[in-house]
Parts: sequence; C-alpha cells; structure tokens
Amino acid sequence: MAYDQLKLDNQLCFPVYAASRLITREYQPFLDRLGITYPQYLVLLVLWEKDEQPVNDIAKRLILNTNTITPLLKRMESQGFLIRQRSDEDERKVLVKLTEEGKLLEQSAADIPGELVKRLTDSGSDLDIEELIRLKNNLSSLIHLLCR
Repeated sequence: MAYDQLKLDNQLCFPVYAASRLITREYQPFLDRLGITYPQYLVLLVLWEKDEQPVNDIAKRLILNTNTITPLLKRMESQGFLIRQRSDEDERKVLVKLTEEGKLLEQSAADIPGELVKRLTDSGSDLDIEELIRLKNNLSSLIHLLCR
C-alpha cells in the first residue's frame, strides 16, 4: 500500500463507527421488548428529560436534521407514543409531547442502561464502569469539538 494513512486500522472513523453499530446491536434485545427502535429510544430519552419540546430542539439535541427526525416522529405518533401539534404561540413550531403510553415506557426502559453496562463489564473484557465513564466522556468531548 502506498499510503499508510489510508489503512483501515489507521482511521479514527472506523472504530467509532463500528463501536456505534455494535453498541446499538447490544441495545436491540431490550428495545425489542419495548417495541421500539434505537432512534425511537433516543427521542424518548430526550422527551423523558423534558416533555413538550419543539421538533427543532429534539433534532438539535440528537444532532439530526429535522427532515431526518420528522418521519421518525410521525411513526412514533402512529404508534401512540407521542403527539405533534402546532404551537399556539408560533404556528411555525411543531411541539412534540409524550402520550401516557410514551410516559409509561420510561419505567420499562429504566433498567436498560444498567443492563447494558452489566453486559459490557461482565463480558470478560478489561472494561469496568470507570473505563466506560472515561470513554463516554472522551467521546462527548469529541462530539463537542466536531459540533462547533
């Protein structure tokens, strides 16, 4: 190979991409029990933190474009997890609010983070909770850097 910098093993993007896909796969059994996808789980996490938010705020928090999140929200609305309605104050804004069913999912999802950590730390790897926290903090710093 003429360019070492083009080797897959020398790329920052690949381990981040692969880890993201594999972590999402680890979540899947938990999310299947709730009848939701990983992107739907992320939307619910945002709304469980603060209900009734504009679509733009949810998209910004998830680092997504509104044209990406809108079909996701429509699907979640048809599943009965949330409702979308125009703001009374500014009709250009669409507000997203959890339904009772969406709120009830929070209790069912409460154990997911702990279960995922348990699976990762019990897998015979060198990872412990402190290492996972450091990894999360480092990735958060990288995201912050890239979002500026």
